[in-house]
Amino acid sequence: MQILDDFSRNVRLLLERYEALQRENAALREDIERQRQELIRTHSELVDLQQKNRRLATANAMTSAENSEEATKRLNALIAQVDRAIAVLKK
Repeated sequence: MQILDDFSRNVRLLLERYEALQRENAALREDIERQRQELIRTHSELVDLQQKNRRLATANAMTSAENSEEATKRLNALIAQVDRAIAVLKK
């Protein structure tokens, strides 16, 4: 009878450990999902900041131009690029 009691106790312990591991696994999966969402949000924020940085650099380059004629040339070149992009998108 002792062997059967020991076996039964060991099975219960294994089931308890299994359930504890299942709970831990579920918690870890939730944590992974939260981390993944945070990574996506952070990456999106990084892309937005990089775009803002490029726009500010362009604006700074235009304002630091030696004269308004050079700034006008740069602005016209940018407008031409935008026009070409729009034309490509329309196709």
